Amino acid sequence: MEHWSDYVRFVTAILVVLNPLGAVPVYLGVTGGLTPLRRNRAAMAAAMTVAIVLMTSVLSGEWVLRAFGINVPCFQVGGGILILLMAVSMLHARSSRTRQTPEETRAAADQDSVGLVPLGTPLLAGPGSISTAIIYANKASTWRDTCFLVAISLLAAICVWIVLRMAQPIGEVLGRTGINILTRLMGLILAAVAVKFMTDGLLQLMPHLGAG
Repeated sequence: MEHWSDYVRFVTAILVVLNPLGAVPVYLGVTGGLTPLRRNRAAMAAAMTVAIVLMTSVLSGEWVLRAFGINVPCFQVGGGILILLMAVSMLHARSSRTRQTPEETRAAADQDSVGLVPLGTPLLAGPGSISTAIIYANKASTWRDTCFLVAISLLAAICVWIVLRMAQPIGEVLGRTGINILTRLMGLILAAVAVKFMTDGLLQLMPHLGAG
């Protein structure tokens, strides 16, 4: 990474893609019949899942791309399109089907491990956050960059844990309308992140686009 602005972009992008506030209604819904202890365990399991998925993406992202013969610019464009679809859903204050399908939501009621699935993945650490982590991991030029990305992944997981542990009061204070407003704002930011990914990828694939 060449500038501190790259670090700031990763922090912003990963937190917006995760959107833990947007997961509050789902968390309250799937854990409504659980005891407080089991709800807290579900929140911890979701946070740990997020940490593991993001750190794995950061550390093994380059290997995954090489294994499938995918170059970074192509992945940036593809990941940008996926993230843009998520942003459009967020602008409409609804959950994207790329993160979680209605069938997964209904099945969660029958699962004891709701913190792992569907909360941890794919609702929080889904295709969008994985793509974001891999894209920035491939920008890392030193071990210090990689360590920073791993640390931010852990910080993001801690943020998820805090938000889910406070889901009840957050839901009461903000209400569905407040959460929808914040989700739309984050969707706007996420759309800009997606356009940035796609633009960077296209300029590398077709350098003549930036010649003028």
